[in-house]
Amino acid sequence: MDLRAIGMGLAFALIWSSAFTSARIIVADAPPLTALAIRFAISGALGIGLARLLGQHWRLSRTQWRSVIVFGVCQNALYLGLNFVAMQWIEASLAAIIASSMPLIVAAMNWTLFRERLPWLGIAGLVAGFGGVALIMAQRLSGGVDPLGVALCAIGAVALAVATLTVRGASTGSSSGILMIVGLQMLVGGAALVPVALAMESWQVNWSWQLVAAFTYTVFAPGLLATWIWFLLVQRIGATRGATFHFLNPFFGVAIAAVLLGERLGWADIVGVMIIAAGILAVQLARVRA
Repeated sequence: MDLRAIGMGLAFALIWSSAFTSARIIVADAPPLTALAIRFAISGALGIGLARLLGQHWRLSRTQWRSVIVFGVCQNALYLGLNFVAMQWIEASLAAIIASSMPLIVAAMNWTLFRERLPWLGIAGLVAGFGGVALIMAQRLSGGVDPLGVALCAIGAVALAVATLTVRGASTGSSSGILMIVGLQMLVGGAALVPVALAMESWQVNWSWQLVAAFTYTVFAPGLLATWIWFLLVQRIGATRGATFHFLNPFFGVAIAAVLLGERLGWADIVGVMIIAAGILAVQLARVRA
């Protein structure tokens, strides 16, 4: 792994983790699914427009279109939609911790469903990682956290794991260009959310500079930049090696939420985050060696 790949991985982890804090600000003053659908429309249109200026096209193979649709629905509509709704009731740091279990879910699915070889270090990492998540959940649930919000985030993490397993199909071998792929999957996610948002939400927005700033940041940073970096990283070093950087997400997620939102962390959160990070790192290192 070269220095450029390391820089890309660190940038992705930091931007991806910050999305929970900006989302928490947005859902406090705007309907979550409507705001997310608008974000996807803007991010997707910008991505496709820039891609066209760079000479990229949307002539994909049937397999690539299928992957783009699955990725757009699973990551954008399901994962982000469920997290946006859940963060009306739970803190950004908790949502980030649950989402950080995604690499563990991916490894567990590969091991159990696809019979991927996982050395003992990886198995120990799975046990430790899920144990850290259980420790935090037990402490938070006993403290009165909303169980529905936790359940929605957990379902979203599984959807994100499915999206991650399809990312290579959407990017590898595509002659249309990475930015075009990013824009298309944004529009897919937005299209999937529109009917749900229209049926379930009303347009009630408390306008503030914090809302505008958070929404603008979400459109350009997590919306376009982080996804683009992730696709490039996967093409450069592969999905397994790229996923190693997810061990930083629990640290970045809770740190950003604590600094910008003033969210408090208990001892179980700190210990649990350290265990989760260690488990993710052990799993990814074991998968790389395998």
